[in-house]
Amino acid sequence: MLKIDALPSDDPTPGWFHTSQKRQPKPALVGDASAPWVVIGAGFAGLAAARQLALNFPQDQVILVEAQQVGFGTSGRNAGFLIDVPHDISAPDYIGDKTIARNILNLNQTGQRILKDLVEEHNITEAHMRHSGKYQAAVEDSGIAVLEAYRGGLEALGQKCKIIEGNDLPDIFGTKFYRKALYTPGTILVQPSGLVKGLADTLPQNVTLYEETAITAIEYEPEIVLHHATGRIKAKKLVLGNNAFGTHFGFGERTIFPVFTYGSLTRPLTKAEQDSIGGQDFWGIIPADPFGTTCRRTHDNRILIRNSFSFNENGRYKPGYTQKYRESHRLSFERRFPTLKDVNFEHTWGGGLGMTRNGSSLFGELRKNVYGALGCNGLGTVRCTAMGTMLADWLAGKRNDTINYLLSLPKPEWNPPDPLLTMGVNFTLRRGMHNAGLEA
Repeated sequence: MLKIDALPSDDPTPGWFHTSQKRQPKPALVGDASAPWVVIGAGFAGLAAARQLALNFPQDQVILVEAQQVGFGTSGRNAGFLIDVPHDISAPDYIGDKTIARNILNLNQTGQRILKDLVEEHNITEAHMRHSGKYQAAVEDSGIAVLEAYRGGLEALGQKCKIIEGNDLPDIFGTKFYRKALYTPGTILVQPSGLVKGLADTLPQNVTLYEETAITAIEYEPEIVLHHATGRIKAKKLVLGNNAFGTHFGFGERTIFPVFTYGSLTRPLTKAEQDSIGGQDFWGIIPADPFGTTCRRTHDNRILIRNSFSFNENGRYKPGYTQKYRESHRLSFERRFPTLKDVNFEHTWGGGLGMTRNGSSLFGELRKNVYGALGCNGLGTVRCTAMGTMLADWLAGKRNDTINYLLSLPKPEWNPPDPLLTMGVNFTLRRGMHNAGLEA
């Protein structure tokens, strides 16, 4: 028996969760259960896998287990961008190898299309889905060079994009802070916690969702048995969609590492405050520097600021970190909107990313009767949706170009043991945040 040495635990203040539509969580499992399929993790990957397994095997029951409430964990703590184009932060032009970039383009667009179709089919209004595109904006010379390189790479892939000069940006953003932006029209923006709540509440009837049911131990042989607080779950086949927490189940423990990033959400702007800054009433900015600040104006006229990183070795939040980075968010916010210095933050939170050194993922069979879609590398909304869906299709005997690409992915690269890993990741994060300059 393998005891799970770290259970999911996030800070209690996620803004997207608390400002999204309230729902009644599904009850925790009490006692024992069994099913042909059990999926762990009700984020983007797990929800997609459970849904598609239920559709592919309509006579089978699927159990979906979530340690916290749906929308409270990582899937509800991102910035809400469903990015369609390649977004390789390790490449100077965000594109990298063109063949890989074309496959990533297809993967991202597959995940985006799946989510778009589900929102429309089930009328998930709480997702607040907008086909608004995204702006990648810069203020430093180095960031402007990135935008020009990225434009060249996107045009080589046949993707629409355009450079917008600084003089025109205040009419969009309501701030004179940025010098240049690259606009790509295909990105969709959402309220992420509202989206995953809606996805969970529209699962097929042969999916049983148990929330607030943490798995505390697991047996893989001679049969799969999952232990929780009040009983056991027996599974014929197990699917892991729990990203960095897959490492605690014995997979990717030397290849996937959890990095947290942090966001703050203001109170809604008053009509007078909206008028004072001008600009459009809805937009999303990602930074040219990957360690810079993501910024959004939301459907309910709040401003999101998202930046700063920490290495949380066990994938759990660290007390005191949200207050620490709230101060960084305040500085970033007032740089961009100095006339709104009296607008307070209502929520500050952190959320985990499952990162690998080479940007690859774990996909497919992990051991006998155990399968996974792990390692989102910061693009979990679309990438994990596509991976979870394609994994379920592959398990049903289907093949297509996207599945073939995922099966061909190189294994995530090994990380050095601690304390070298912790020292190296912390050094990289601190250097990156420092070097971001005004982009932060």
